[in-house]
Amino acid sequence: MGNFKVASLFSGIGGMCLGFKQAGAEIVWANEIDKFACKTFRHNFPKVKLIEGDICGVSTSSIPDINILTAGFPCQPFSIAGYRRGFSDKRGNVFFEIERILDKKKPEAFLLENVKNLASHDKGRTFQIIKEVLEGQEYFLKYEILNSMEYGDLPQNRERIYIAGFKKKEAYNNFSFPKPINLNKKIRDLIDFSEKKPDKFYYNKTQYYPELKEKVIKRSTVYQIRRVYIRENKSNVCPTLTANMGGGGHNVPIIKDDYDIRKLTPQECLLFQGFPKNYHFPEDLSLTNAYKQTGNTVPVPVVKRIAANMLKALKLFA
Repeated sequence: MGNFKVASLFSGIGGMCLGFKQAGAEIVWANEIDKFACKTFRHNFPKVKLIEGDICGVSTSSIPDINILTAGFPCQPFSIAGYRRGFSDKRGNVFFEIERILDKKKPEAFLLENVKNLASHDKGRTFQIIKEVLEGQEYFLKYEILNSMEYGDLPQNRERIYIAGFKKKEAYNNFSFPKPINLNKKIRDLIDFSEKKPDKFYYNKTQYYPELKEKVIKRSTVYQIRRVYIRENKSNVCPTLTANMGGGGHNVPIIKDDYDIRKLTPQECLLFQGFPKNYHFPEDLSLTNAYKQTGNTVPVPVVKRIAANMLKALKLFA
């Protein structure tokens, strides 16, 4: 399976790449516009050719021949009016860069990832456009919304839509998304509550502390500061990690360890996304960027399971 070559668009810190690598594919090329995410990617994928910059300026001739294209693309507004004009104005919507690259490189398959609301955005019209564009490139599509709790054995509530496309009908017919598995990992399997973290992660000197001390009382769950209140996760899992959780306000995951009340560290957030312990941020990366990157990435075990099924289907009809 190592012969299957993968290129990654909107690669972020490499979550999709890592999932495919763990499944047995070879990552040969990647693109990412965020310079800080690029630093983290290079830190962990030093041998992969990474093009830093806007995908709109990347020539398809610079992309090597590939078997699979992956993309965790940003969800930007789609213009129905523009669509009715035959996509005459594609500026500002990077989804169409995926179409451009599929048209020129013609990989055997692709995997796209996005927020689950993509399927219902604009009463389903957005997703209908996406399907028509991808099918217009002569791909057969399958798509599902998967939760990392149910498909990745990760104690994080994270629902995402995954769209798999295949050139060959036979591979499409033989591909299926993974089945649900039991959630065996617990919060305590990922967090050492007895380990003292640096003072900057604790809330005892912040404006939130009096209310936190009153409401954050359990040592077996994860809490969040929302915009106007503090919420305990009743499912004994981590709430969905978001890109803005490092900004100091709402959505920050909080625990009570053996020392005091603190936020999860970026490295702990990576564990909740299924990254291995040896996957690290560069030492000079800011906390804000590290949190943003963990919130923007994908749950690696879910991608690995999808990738394994894709590789198996492709191998049967190579």
